[in-house]
Amino acid sequence: MATTTPFHRLIWIMLVMILSYPISGSADSPSVGKGAAQVKLLKQAPQKEQGKLPLDELRIFTEVMQRIKSAYVEEVDDKTLLDSAIKGMLSELDPHSAYLKPKEYKELEINTSGEFSGLGMEVTMQDGYVKVVTPIDDTPAYKAGVKAGDLIIKLDNSPVKGMTLMQAVEKMRGKLGEPIKLTITRYNKARPINLIIKRDIIKVQSVKRKTLEEGYGYIRLSQFQSNTDKELIKNLKQLKEDQKDHNLKGLVLDLRNNPGGVLQSAVRVADAFLKKGLIVYTQGRISDAEFRFNATPSNPAGNVPLVVLINGGSASASEIVAGALQDHHRAIIIGSTSFGKGSVQSVLPLSVDKERGLKLTTALYYTPNGRSIQAEGIKPDIVLSPVKITPLENEDTHYKEADLKGHLSNNPRVFNRTKKDSKGKIERDRKENQTRILEEDYPLTQALNVVKGMYLATLSTPPHPSAVTASNANKK
Repeated sequence: MATTTPFHRLIWIMLVMILSYPISGSADSPSVGKGAAQVKLLKQAPQKEQGKLPLDELRIFTEVMQRIKSAYVEEVDDKTLLDSAIKGMLSELDPHSAYLKPKEYKELEINTSGEFSGLGMEVTMQDGYVKVVTPIDDTPAYKAGVKAGDLIIKLDNSPVKGMTLMQAVEKMRGKLGEPIKLTITRYNKARPINLIIKRDIIKVQSVKRKTLEEGYGYIRLSQFQSNTDKELIKNLKQLKEDQKDHNLKGLVLDLRNNPGGVLQSAVRVADAFLKKGLIVYTQGRISDAEFRFNATPSNPAGNVPLVVLINGGSASASEIVAGALQDHHRAIIIGSTSFGKGSVQSVLPLSVDKERGLKLTTALYYTPNGRSIQAEGIKPDIVLSPVKITPLENEDTHYKEADLKGHLSNNPRVFNRTKKDSKGKIERDRKENQTRILEEDYPLTQALNVVKGMYLATLSTPPHPSAVTASNANKK
């Protein structure tokens, strides 16, 4: 018997498919393998309108493959051609589905471990190029000036066009300290930009905090790791303790350039600000891809007024948090429309080869009110375009009575020509801090103003009628 090649086996398989294909067969049945999980996908896939086997397309496929084998300038083996065909099939579905060969499958495991040597940015594919979703805080890419929306067209001297996303990511990874040249295009630049970046260990601190003003806190979430929700709660508690009266009047939650991360962590972060209700749900063609997450009664953030900052680099899990808080009217969302990555990817190992797998989009995310995030993003309540503000000189920068040497104290009983007014210094320091924030981060300044207004609104809210009645009853 003659030796059979993968190509000949493919022809036999197609012939069997043609001969055994039932007249009433499903044209849309997914071809995902024979493993337990994959069989479950097939069993749970809904039956759609029946169709015919695309015989012409199968004939075209086999002819193209044979022409390549016989006429291509270099000899290509059957295995390489079939691998390429599978990759092409997955890459044409959407930017996030992919065929994972052993090295790529292992690379995905490294991604989820949270520590690796690389540049530090979340990327996707657009028009055949690598698009930067966002650089991650305090990483080589961030420090080199890579911005959300940049298109990477070359890695060293290799054009990105023609690479898969996995291949591009693999090329950007490397040994600690090794440089790589990125050639990027930016929407407001006429010429490409060349950046040389040294690889470093990427280990992100996902939660940072600071006090903007007395009583008003700021928490920055750079991505969602497995313990981000616990770190958030710990930082909330610390912010309260940092205030003189241990009272937090308002909070700004910064999700700008947050590429996402662990879904369960994002759900628990949203839960920290909600007492009840739906946080997020998904819908797909199979029941295993559908789930719902609800808030629990525990509410560690209390009723503190909340403003959330987002921008075009806020993606995936950060959009889930922003969408849930917006739908429940728990926060005011400020900034620009988020990235719009609202799809769920499942990693499916192949039963015929445990070292290979599929990363397959299986569902879409929806906010509590049923809004799809995919390709739409979260639209802010208050839209702010990226701008840089330079404060004009005004009377606040002039010398005042309190700055004059030997000025009288505000206390009429104290005649003080030498002691410096400490309260005046504190107030000037506060204004200098505000000016610095205004110059460096205009959206954050506006978020602070909004959250102040929210707090003042709670002070002016009239008491509940029952409270008034009880108060009157006490007077009697």
